[in-house]
Amino acid sequence: MAKLSGNILIIDDERSIRKTLNEILSYEGFKVDEATDGEEGLKLFSDKTYDVVLCDIKMPKIDGIEFLAKAGEVNADIPVIMISGHGTIETAVDAVKKGAYDYVAKPPDLNRLLITIRNALDKNSLSTETKTLRKKINRVEEMIGESEAMKKIKETIEKVAPTDARVLIAGENGVGKELVARWLHTKSKRAEQSLVEVNCAAIPSELIESELFGHEKGSFTSAIKQRIGKFELANGGTLFLDEVGDMSLNAQAKVLRALQEGRITRVGGDKEINVDVRVIAATNKNLLKEVEDKNFRIDLYHRLNVILIHVPSLNERKEDIPLLIDKFLEDIAEDYGQAKKEIDKRAVDALQRHNWSGNIRELRNVVERLVILSGKVITESDVSSHVLI
Repeated sequence: MAKLSGNILIIDDERSIRKTLNEILSYEGFKVDEATDGEEGLKLFSDKTYDVVLCDIKMPKIDGIEFLAKAGEVNADIPVIMISGHGTIETAVDAVKKGAYDYVAKPPDLNRLLITIRNALDKNSLSTETKTLRKKINRVEEMIGESEAMKKIKETIEKVAPTDARVLIAGENGVGKELVARWLHTKSKRAEQSLVEVNCAAIPSELIESELFGHEKGSFTSAIKQRIGKFELANGGTLFLDEVGDMSLNAQAKVLRALQEGRITRVGGDKEINVDVRVIAATNKNLLKEVEDKNFRIDLYHRLNVILIHVPSLNERKEDIPLLIDKFLEDIAEDYGQAKKEIDKRAVDALQRHNWSGNIRELRNVVERLVILSGKVITESDVSSHVLI
C-alpha cells in the first residue's frame, strides 16, 4: 500500500493502544497527535486542524459518543473513526448514526484500519472539492454595483422574481444578462427546480427546434434516438432563451404556441406534452427593429416582453468599476490559490477612464491580465503597459 499523509488525532485512554497506533500511522507517513481522554481530545481538535480522528468509545471525562457530538459542533467535516474493544453491532450502528465515519473493533486489523483511513481521507478531499466548486458556482450569482442603474435592476428583480411573469432582458454583449436571469430564477418560487439555458445564437437554425422541443427517433437523418428538448427539461423550472433575437421564424412560431397553450410537440412526433415553464429571454438586438425587418414576430415580442429589464453597459455605470475590480481580484486570488493582489487608486482611476466596449467580460479579463503581469501592487504604470487606455 502506498504511503499516506495527513494529520491524525488519536484519542484513547489506553497508553498501549495509542503507542501502537502512533507507531503504525507515523510509519505510514502521518503526523500524529495523542489525547488520553475525550476532554483533552476536544481541546486539541478545537485548536488544530486534523484530517482524520481515531476515537475510543469508552473513556473517562468525555466518552467517544459525547466527543463525536461536540466535535461536530466545531467542524462536522472531519471524519471520526470510532474504535472500541467493547464493540457490538448496536454500538457500531449507534456511532455511525450519530455522525461517525466508520467503526473499527479493537484490536484493529492493520489493513482494515489503513483502508478505512484512506477512504475517510478521500471523502474529506471530495467534500472540500465539492464545497470549493459550490462556492465558485454561488460566487457567480453575486451582482456587483451600487450605481442607480444597478439599484433599479436589483429592485425590479426583487419585485418580479417571485411571480411567473415573463421577462425580457436587453443589453450589449458582456453586460451580464445571464446573471440577471440567474438571479430571477434563484429568487423565484421555482428556485428548487432547474434553470435551463439555451444560447439561440450558438445553435444552427435547422437544429434549434430539436434543441427546444426535442425529437423522436428517426424524425430526421441524424435522429438515431429520441431526445428530450429544453422545454421538457425545464418543466417546473425556468427556461432562459439567451440571444432570442437569433431564433428562426419557424422556431419562434412554435415557442409562441408553447407560451400560449403550455404544450409542445417533439419534432417528428404527434403527441402533445404539457409543460409548466417560466420563460426568461435575453437579447443584444433591438427586437422592435427586428420586427420591422420581419426577422422577429411581433406577437412573440409582446409575449416575452411582459417585464423589460435593460442592463446598462459598463461605460454607463463607471462608478461601479472599483467594486467590480475588487471582487475580481478576490475571485482571481481564490482561483490561483494566492493572496489577493493590491491595486493603487491611480490604477483604478485609469481603468475607470477606459472605454469598455467589451463591458464586464472585458474588465474581468483585464484584471486577470494585470494580476499575472504586474508586481506585488498593480500600478498606473501597469495599466498603461498592459491595457489600451
